[in-house]
Amino acid sequence: MSVVRSSLIMASGTVFSRVLGIIRAIMLAATIGVTTNAADAFGVANQLPNNVYAIIVGGVLNAVLVPQIVRARLHADGGKAYIDRLLTLAITVFGAITVLTTLAAPLLVALYTDGWSQSQMALATAFAYWCLPQLFFYGLYTLLGEVLNARSRFGPFMWAPVLNNIVAIAGMGAFIWQFGLDPTGKQSVEDWTQAQISLLAGTATFGVASQALILFLFWKKMGLTFNLNFGWKGVGLAPAMRTASWTLGMLLITQIGGIVQTSVASTAVGGREMINGQYVAIASVAAMGIAWLIFMLPHSVATVSIATAYFTRMSTHAVEKKFDELKTDLADGLRTIAMISVLATTGLIVLAYPISRVFVGEIPSAIALGNVVIAMVVGLLPFSYVFMIQRAFYSLEDTRTPFIFTAVQTFFTVTGSLIVAMYVEPVWLVVGLALVTSGGICIQAVLAFFMFKRKFGSLGHSHLSMATLKFVIAGVISGLLGFAILQALGGAHPGAFPVLNVLAAGLTCLLIGGVMTISYLVILKVLKSEEIDTLIKPIRALLKR
Repeated sequence: MSVVRSSLIMASGTVFSRVLGIIRAIMLAATIGVTTNAADAFGVANQLPNNVYAIIVGGVLNAVLVPQIVRARLHADGGKAYIDRLLTLAITVFGAITVLTTLAAPLLVALYTDGWSQSQMALATAFAYWCLPQLFFYGLYTLLGEVLNARSRFGPFMWAPVLNNIVAIAGMGAFIWQFGLDPTGKQSVEDWTQAQISLLAGTATFGVASQALILFLFWKKMGLTFNLNFGWKGVGLAPAMRTASWTLGMLLITQIGGIVQTSVASTAVGGREMINGQYVAIASVAAMGIAWLIFMLPHSVATVSIATAYFTRMSTHAVEKKFDELKTDLADGLRTIAMISVLATTGLIVLAYPISRVFVGEIPSAIALGNVVIAMVVGLLPFSYVFMIQRAFYSLEDTRTPFIFTAVQTFFTVTGSLIVAMYVEPVWLVVGLALVTSGGICIQAVLAFFMFKRKFGSLGHSHLSMATLKFVIAGVISGLLGFAILQALGGAHPGAFPVLNVLAAGLTCLLIGGVMTISYLVILKVLKSEEIDTLIKPIRALLKR
């Protein structure tokens, strides 16, 4: 199966999942709002399992699992003993960590927040008790999925989150049917009942569990079986863990940056004042989470799909000592990612307010969210570059170098966040944090390129630079065209069609997004971009079928 075809299969699953994820986020925003205290409490609690997972095992598995499984397939049993032992170890570790972190929910909530009232802290902690068990299933999902990826079965890993979103949407629908909508936070945090908490957070956790457990069906379909095996000694896990040590260190410092940023963002709630019976719309933790969801949409659809397909190939080339082919794969992947990321960046900047209006029912909150989106997507292209280059280092089992350039980025982010906390008004606080994040990512990308070149040689940077320049030219022209259409429709002023209501905002995004995409591709064709042909060729083949 070709890399492009594999990427398209994964992207199709990701697109469907992300569409459902957007519906889920819209329903959540309609249910508990975006700039409300309840939304921030749930936002912190629901993010905790992701943060703990990232610290403990997330990147460690991604960094070492695929290369190790590729090697294990050379064993006489095709790697079954290794996988059984690894999965048994993971289940044991995940289970123990999940129990400990769930018991420590009050401490974790306190770590990620600052300046919250006792009632808001109590609500966030109650949510966290329900959400933290997600940690176990996130780990199981990653392990089961990466085994499938290592065998070039990429579809299940990308399609399983669809079930997660379906379960969560059903749970949200049940919540709305039973308790109604509260997008402006009229219900105080003190008035939340245990039934509301368990239904909202419990269905979120059940969705993650479904996402993990369904992968066992795909294992069975491939003829893979799993047997508990506690004989961990002597099966080669020690080298993998030594390789993972730098990745664990990288994740720890990254989460330090995340803790500082979330804590600073949480202080913005203190700027919410009652005027005429309504809170002033100030972005905080929940708005930052939705902005991140919007930011991650193109990254998940394009970059992750492309990088995952290339990662398996690069790992195979590394095992076979074919380093020139590995670098060729990396360069091809970077150019393809850049082509999509530039279009996505331009589109999200132009359509930031209409997109935000889709998620948020009130204009002031939509504007607040849109400002955060614009600041965040500035870092989309370098973020995608870093993600791809990290996978190249991981395929070569070099986890020390990513630790170094990530440490520099985290230092910049933490320092910048503390400066923002001291000097920026609450209404612009999260926007400032997003700009700091984007700046740190840009520095990280430059260092990643430099360090890869120093260790492994040039990627043909002139070719990559020329291709990126073409993408930027096409992006600027299509962006100006999109902005002109947006202004012709009334812009983002209250009462204007692009932000009039959810339907109008959605139609605006479809219209302008479609025009921008077509113009972008046409301009690239005129500029004779090689990457446009690489992208269009497999799509044509699929359409002909």
